Amino acid sequence: MSGWTVWVQFAVCIALIGVAGVQLTRYGDVIADKTGIGGSWIGLVLIATVTSLPELASGISAVTIANVPDIAVGNVLGACVLNLSILALLDLLHRRESIYRDASRSHILAAGFGVALLGLTGFGLLTGDVASGWVFAHIAFYSPLLLIGYAVAIRAVYRYETTHVAEFTEAEPDRYPGMTLRTAILRYAIAAAVVVGAALWLPFVGEGIARQMGWSQSFVGTLFVAFVTTVPELVVTISALRIGAVDMAIGNLLGSNLFNLLVLAVDDVFFLPGSLLASASPAHAVTAFAVLMMTGVVIAALFYRPRARLLGTIGWPSIALLAVATLNGYVVFLHG
Repeated sequence: MSGWTVWVQFAVCIALIGVAGVQLTRYGDVIADKTGIGGSWIGLVLIATVTSLPELASGISAVTIANVPDIAVGNVLGACVLNLSILALLDLLHRRESIYRDASRSHILAAGFGVALLGLTGFGLLTGDVASGWVFAHIAFYSPLLLIGYAVAIRAVYRYETTHVAEFTEAEPDRYPGMTLRTAILRYAIAAAVVVGAALWLPFVGEGIARQMGWSQSFVGTLFVAFVTTVPELVVTISALRIGAVDMAIGNLLGSNLFNLLVLAVDDVFFLPGSLLASASPAHAVTAFAVLMMTGVVIAALFYRPRARLLGTIGWPSIALLAVATLNGYVVFLHG
């Protein structure tokens, strides 16, 4: 594959995700409006699942075909760092006021579950050889716990949304009277199929670029693949913000992180030699705890709802998110 061809493929992927991502958020907003579920849950589950499929595909490929567990774990945790960093970008683009003041407090619930699952992931990474003995067949103890935790989180947020949002939604007039729920679901499915197709193609294009540039697989490859697989979240989240669906935008990012941790459990199932986290470098725990800190900052910001912004552009929580992400990148660079 020539140098320019792989970059053309990369541009085509981004273009497809960009166009379909706009439609995905629009019809997701229609579904939220007509069902009364709420934008937080739609973003957390429906959209986050679609945009996180690249991490799932690249992770399974890494532990089965390439047999590189460090790439799989680094991709998932690196994508979590990037997802939370996107919140800072949203805060910058949300000119009216801090994005944390417009967001629903229901996101605290999803973020709290994220903290628990991240702690479990960090525990699995740090226990290493000790945890490698806590397996059934070849599946580690943490995998079913991650699966159960994800399911409980989704159900808890759904129950919160239907309880606290339904009354408000019923009082609101239909914002999309010219479109039926069935039509919205069909068009959402078409947009999702385009995003999934381009997103699943994207990691392989990214790996081709990494090979042609001569970048190290252990360091730059992992970070680059994490960036590439996060492109759908970036495009879809900005699209959601542009149509005013703040909760859907934030829900997509927090939901993607929850789904990414579920991906670790799926990768562990496909990793036949043994426990995935026990086989990966303990250095990944640095990234896991960086995501943990960043999630804590988001929880504090959503609860406190700060008004102050640096020069009227970005709030202190976003500055803290970028600082932790930068520090984590520096530590990973030193380790690499």
